[in-house]
Amino acid sequence: MTADRPTVLASPLPAPRSAPEPPPGPGRAPRGGFLAKAFGITAVLSAAGSGLGLLRDLLLARYFGANQGTDAFLVAWTVPETAAPLLIEDAMSFIMLPAFALALVLREEDPDAPDPVRQLVRATLPWLLIALSGLALAAALGAPELVDLLAPGLTDPGLAVTCTRITAITVLPFGVAGYLAAALRAHHRFTAPAGIYVAYNLGILGVLLAGHAYLGVRSAALGVAFGSLLMAGLLVGPFLRRLREGAAGTGTGRSRRSRNALVLMPLALLPVASFTLTRQSQVFVERYLGSALPPGTISHLNYAAKVSQLAMTAGILICTVTFPLVARALAAGDVTAARDRVEKDLGQAAAVVLLGTSFLMACAPAVVSLLFQRGAFGPRDTEATAEVIRVYSFGLPAQALIGVIIRPYFSLRPVVRRADDPGAGAGGKRLLDWYPVAAMLLGLAVTVTVGLLATPRFGALGLAAGNAAGITATAALLLRGLVLRGIPLRLRRVLGGHARLVAAAAGATVLGAAAAAPVDDPLLDTLLGGLAVVLAFAVLGTCLGAREVRGPVLAAVRAVRRAPAPALAPAGAPVPNPPTVADEGKTPHGQ
Repeated sequence: MTADRPTVLASPLPAPRSAPEPPPGPGRAPRGGFLAKAFGITAVLSAAGSGLGLLRDLLLARYFGANQGTDAFLVAWTVPETAAPLLIEDAMSFIMLPAFALALVLREEDPDAPDPVRQLVRATLPWLLIALSGLALAAALGAPELVDLLAPGLTDPGLAVTCTRITAITVLPFGVAGYLAAALRAHHRFTAPAGIYVAYNLGILGVLLAGHAYLGVRSAALGVAFGSLLMAGLLVGPFLRRLREGAAGTGTGRSRRSRNALVLMPLALLPVASFTLTRQSQVFVERYLGSALPPGTISHLNYAAKVSQLAMTAGILICTVTFPLVARALAAGDVTAARDRVEKDLGQAAAVVLLGTSFLMACAPAVVSLLFQRGAFGPRDTEATAEVIRVYSFGLPAQALIGVIIRPYFSLRPVVRRADDPGAGAGGKRLLDWYPVAAMLLGLAVTVTVGLLATPRFGALGLAAGNAAGITATAALLLRGLVLRGIPLRLRRVLGGHARLVAAAAGATVLGAAAAAPVDDPLLDTLLGGLAVVLAFAVLGTCLGAREVRGPVLAAVRAVRRAPAPALAPAGAPVPNPPTVADEGKTPHGQ
C-alpha cells in the first residue's frame, strides 16, 4: 500500500542460538483440550478481575459516598476508561496480534533467518513507548482544559484536575500491557494476559485500603495509577521468556536478510483506532440524549448496561482465545481454515450470549433487586432498570457478533505485511479498511434517529431501543463486510444456525419467566428462573438441531453414561505444541 509510506524492518539483531525442535509425538495435545483449557483459564481470571472490580466500587461507595469528591474522581476516571478499550481490549489487540502472528509464521517458514518476532519488537516497541509517553504527558498537562470540557459545572475542579493528572499515568502502562498481551496471545499464552485486571484491581484496592483515611478520594486515583503499573509488570516476565525461547529456536543466519521481510504499515493504525473510538461514542450519544430526561434516567441506563454487558462478556471470551488461531491462519494464507473457525466462533458466541439474554429477559427484576436494591436504590429504580435491561438485551447478540467479526476483519490488513505481498497496494483494499468505521457511523445514525423518535414517548426505553437497533444494523453490515473483505463466510449456514438459537432462546425466556413468576424472593427467583432457562435452552436447542447446543448436550449425556475416563495429566502440566486452525476437523467432536 504505497500511501502508507512503508518502512522495511532492518535485521540488526545478533543471530540467535539454534536449538533442536521438539519432536512431535504422543504428547501432542488435542485441539479441543487446548481450547477448553485456554478458555477455562481466561474465564476464571476474567471473572476474578470482575469480582475485584465490584469490590472496588463497593469500597468507593462505602468510603466516599456520592459527593463532589466522587464526582471529581469519576471525571478523572474518564482517562483510563477511554484508554483501556483503545490500548488494551480492542485497538491494540486488533493491530498487534495479527502482526505477531505473521512474524511467527515467517519464523516457521525461514528458521535460519534472524528472528522476525524480535525484529518486529525492535521496530515497533520503542516508537510505541515514545508515543504513549507523549500522550500521557499531554493528558497531564491538559488536565484543566480536559476537566472543563468534560464537566464544566464541577464545584471543585481543582480536585478533578489533580486526580486527572494522576490517572494520566495509566496511558503508558495500559499501552504496554496491550502490546505485551497481544504478543503473548499470539504465542498461545493466555494465563498472564487474562490476569491483568486481577493485578489492576488489586493495586487499586491496596492503595484505597491503605490511604483512604489520609488522602481521601486521591487514594483512588493513585490506586488506578499503581494498578496500571502492576498490570504491565505482570506481563514483562512472560514476554521476555517468549522472546528468549524464540531466539533459542531459530537458526544462525547472522548476516543475511530473511527471504520474507516484514514491512511496517503505520497508516493501518488509523481505521482500527477510529473504529474503536466510534464504537465508544455510543455511550456519549446515549448520555447526551438522556440528559434531557428526568433525573435518574442516565443512572438507570448505566446500571442496565453494566448488567447486560455481563451476558456478552462470556461470548467474547471465546473469540479472545481463538483469535490467535484465526490470525495465524490468515497470516499463512489459509483462508478456508480461518473461515471455518470464524463460523464456529459466530455460532458459539451467539449460543452463549443468547443463553445469557434469555436469563436477563426472564429474571431481570430479580437480578436488579438482588444486586442493587438497598439504601437509596428503591423498588421504582429496580423496575425502571429491569425494563431497560430487557430492551437492551435485544442488542446483545449483535454486540457479540461484532466482537467476533471485527478481529478477522482487521487481521487481513495488519500493521505489518510481507514485503512481497502483491495485493498490498490495491485501492479497493484501502477503502475497505474504513468499512467498519462507516458501518459503525451508520449504526450510530440509527441509534440517534430511533432515540429521538422514541424518547419523547418511551423515555429511557426509547434510548435502549435505539441502542439495540443501531448495534444490530452495524452487525449486519459488518457480517456482509467480512465477505467483501475476503473471508467467504457461508452466510446462509451461519444465519440458519442463528435462527435455531434465537428460537431456542425465545422459548427458554418464556419458560424461565413462568418458573420465576410465582416467587417473591429475589435470590430464589433468580435461581429458579435461571435453572429453567438453562434446561429449556438445552432441550430446545437440541431438538431444533442447533449444533452449538446439541454437541455439548450429547457429549454430556455420553459422559454420564460411559465408564470413568482414564486418569488425566497433572493439573499443572504444560500443553505442548498448541494447535493451529489447520487442525480443525482432525479430531472428533471438533464442533
